[in-house]
Amino acid sequence: MENVNLAQMKSGEEGIIVAIQGGYGLMRRAEALGVRLGVKIRKISSQFMRGPVTVQVGNTQVALGFGMAQKIIVEKD
Repeated sequence: MENVNLAQMKSGEEGIIVAIQGGYGLMRRAEALGVRLGVKIRKISSQFMRGPVTVQVGNTQVALGFGMAQKIIVEKD
């Protein structure tokens, strides 16, 4: 098991969120999208060269900006 940020994961990989490295605003925005510590997350897709990253949290798919995805640390299964 290794820790990587969400932007580094390959499509289809899953893991558990272990850290969100950001300020209060980023934490609040992530929480509103269902992205919080201890939640299982799966990367669906990402765009080439810094585009949005699509992830699945529970039964919901969410698109995150590349910068936000870099601040979400995941422990891969």
